[in-house]
Amino acid sequence: MQPNDRVSIDLGEDGVAQVRLTRGDKMNALDPEMFERIIEAGSALHKMDGLRAVVLSGEGRAFCAGLDTASFSRTPSPDEPELTERTYGNANKFQQVAMLWRKLPVPVIAAVHGVCFGGGLQIASGADIRVVHPETRMAIMELKWGLVPDMGGYALWRGLVRDDVLRELIYTNREFSGAEAQELGLATHVDGEPVARATMIASEIANRNPHAIRAAKRLQAGMVERGTDAILLEESIEQHAIMRTKNQVEAVMAGMQKRAPKFEDV
Repeated sequence: MQPNDRVSIDLGEDGVAQVRLTRGDKMNALDPEMFERIIEAGSALHKMDGLRAVVLSGEGRAFCAGLDTASFSRTPSPDEPELTERTYGNANKFQQVAMLWRKLPVPVIAAVHGVCFGGGLQIASGADIRVVHPETRMAIMELKWGLVPDMGGYALWRGLVRDDVLRELIYTNREFSGAEAQELGLATHVDGEPVARATMIASEIANRNPHAIRAAKRLQAGMVERGTDAILLEESIEQHAIMRTKNQVEAVMAGMQKRAPKFEDV
């Protein structure tokens, strides 16, 4: 990934990538270039050797304030695809910036602080786990601007938020705090140091069999949409592929010998 002023990636020796939204002077608001750079970052992470987990955060005063309001007056270019066109598999460009975190083969932990509105909340919702500062300001903001959430939120919020509560949050675009987000189902943990807590979780994940972690994420992705029979079969397929492999044996030996495991990366 080429250096830019929207998104940065730093891969640590433990396989944890720190991905940061770096438009801090604009509260990491989503302008056309930000959409492009987030998708570019997702593509780079897919190809990254030794990647085991991702921490997603925002620089400056906010995680992401949502759509840059200057975009409301932007005239689309004549060759810009319609929203209904599936330009990224099952998604359009705007949905992809949130969905790509679920599509990554490794777990993603979002560290959320400051402001997390609209598209920013949908991006955070794409993470596997969300660590949120208790004073974070959050809202499903789109109806304030006469729009509906359209960056993957409806797909990502399934199973997170009770149906009637989600309807209220969408219909009223009321603001809530990071502390309340945990009660609502939109935060996994509330912590005054979200990046540090997210990094700790990511480092713990990075110390597990990377093949098993990726298999577990694949199983999790299909759990909502598959029937019971299909889930049971997929469990067996994934387990059969892992059992007695070098990494699986190493996990057992390291546990029995009470030492840090030495895994081969995917």
